[in-house]
Amino acid sequence: MSLTLVEAAKLNSGDVIRSAIIELYARSSDVLQYLPFDDIQGNAYKYNREETLPGIGFRGVNEAYSESTGVLNPITEPLVIAGGDLDVDKFIVDTMGLSQRSVQEAMKVKALSLNWTKTFIKGDQQSEPREFDGIQVRCTGDQVISNGTDAGGTALSLAKIDTLIDQVNEPQYLLMNKAMRRRLTQAARTYTVSGFLTYTQDSFGRTQTVYNDLPILICDEDNEGNQILPFTEAAASGDSVTSSIYCVSFGDGKLMGLQNGGMDVRDIGELDTKPALRTRVEWYNGIAVFHGKSVARLRYIKDDTVTV
Repeated sequence: MSLTLVEAAKLNSGDVIRSAIIELYARSSDVLQYLPFDDIQGNAYKYNREETLPGIGFRGVNEAYSESTGVLNPITEPLVIAGGDLDVDKFIVDTMGLSQRSVQEAMKVKALSLNWTKTFIKGDQQSEPREFDGIQVRCTGDQVISNGTDAGGTALSLAKIDTLIDQVNEPQYLLMNKAMRRRLTQAARTYTVSGFLTYTQDSFGRTQTVYNDLPILICDEDNEGNQILPFTEAAASGDSVTSSIYCVSFGDGKLMGLQNGGMDVRDIGELDTKPALRTRVEWYNGIAVFHGKSVARLRYIKDDTVTV
């Protein structure tokens, strides 16, 4: 059974440190809060992804059916190693208390979580073999929708968002940056544009914006403070001044995470090489797109007032 990190942390009540770090991972990333992970054996997962369905027809009496089979595309998803060492100088612990170790660990875990989120969107094994391919690379063909063809990008259109949503089977979430969410909020206050926005709460009780019943997941900054979905993507035939919105469907048979054994959190103790206490976090993970229409991308959006 696949579980989100939030659910995994609840079930792992026997190890307080590990549960806390797993929850910190999820709290620091909207994607990790909702993306379910399936435990697999080995260092890769092989599966067949449905490409086309077999043909179906009618026949007359004493006639035969036309033979037809579907097309399955074999895919292999390798796991990658994500994690890091969380070192806290013993001087800090001795002079400021053991709680300072938790503070430093929380900062490190947040950095790891933000880096993973960037990889989920922008990961590209061609440029960095140590990471998995993100959803930007995986979206091809009909799953990439152009918001417009202007060289300088085109203002976000509500009609295009609806087209994006329709391109995903059983859509669940929209992924965008904060500026794009502000533009939608602004449009909802403008009677000539509108846009159906409501509000709910996420798994941690924080306010969450919802567009047409789809919660908006924010992909904000990575661990170095750089925007994950900045307005620096190339427009149709011009400047690098646009961004993208993604629509996703998470769950079994859709878009989901893969892992072997869950997140491993180990207290290494004091190091021999320096007076510091080390906690090591390692996670063998990846993602898989089991259905070709579980994710779609709307591109070429400039930072401007939303249109209908």
